[in-house]
Amino acid sequence: MSGYRRPAMPGPQLFEAQAEDADPAELAAAGHRIAHLLVRGPHDETDAGLVARVLHLADEEGLGVIADLWSHAAPDTVAGALWRLYLLRTWVHGEPSQAAREFAAGKAFAPVHEVLAGVVDPPGPDEVLTLVDTVVSGIVGDDFDVTLDRAAAFAHIVGVGRAQLDSGDPDSGARLVDMATHLRRAASLERAETLH
Repeated sequence: MSGYRRPAMPGPQLFEAQAEDADPAELAAAGHRIAHLLVRGPHDETDAGLVARVLHLADEEGLGVIADLWSHAAPDTVAGALWRLYLLRTWVHGEPSQAAREFAAGKAFAPVHEVLAGVVDPPGPDEVLTLVDTVVSGIVGDDFDVTLDRAAAFAHIVGVGRAQLDSGDPDSGARLVDMATHLRRAASLERAETLH
């Protein structure tokens, strides 16, 4: 994903109760808890309060502050899946014309994935932005597996397309295909109710 820069590490203001010298394991655990709450929903008033704080923080500081907590999560976890969705969305929003070009180049080589991804023909930057926003907006709810499958299909097509273009980068295209594999695996685990 050329042009992508990893978001800056969140500072100690992430949550007012977070200590400046927080243990990385505690940050990872917080990231997993937040990911679960965003995907599975709150279970009680305490959870609902945390979700409200997280959403407020995302509105005020940007989702990158929260998403960075997921950056080291294994791909077969809710947090790891959300990190990959975040990366995909961030890249598409930063490079919508490139994403559309690579999608157009890759769809001939992955027609089944094209149907699943759901991009109109021909895909322009606006259509690709709409697709990725539609996919990512589905993270909360009963269809998280479908969200992951659609994102995987999109990443697969774009990765293949990137490798096909003369100006493309086959290595980063392969990384996108790997991301697609991780997202498909997460979708499968979600259907089996074993994505944690």
